[in-house]
Amino acid sequence: MFSYIHIVLHLLVPLAIAWFFFRSEWKKAALFMLAANLVDLDHLLASPVYDPNRCSINFHPLHTMFPISFYGAMMFLPWKPVRWLGIGLVSHMLLDAIDCGF
Repeated sequence: MFSYIHIVLHLLVPLAIAWFFFRSEWKKAALFMLAANLVDLDHLLASPVYDPNRCSINFHPLHTMFPISFYGAMMFLPWKPVRWLGIGLVSHMLLDAIDCGF
């Protein structure tokens, strides 16, 4: 059951962030933040592709600390679309980290 909540949060959290912090451009911001969910394509490299008991952080290549540091840096760049994508990626990693018990 929790895995369904987790997936729904990957949709609702970016929408909420866009709505509350970027109200004048919330639709554009939400689109970029939701696009950050494409980072989960690295799950296709794992076997099995989906394991609800597996911690994504430090297991999948795009969920390791090196790329996560770039996602964090993206949040501070001056270009709005890159900033929105960075916020989406960091919020995605935080939601994944909750599953890991961090």
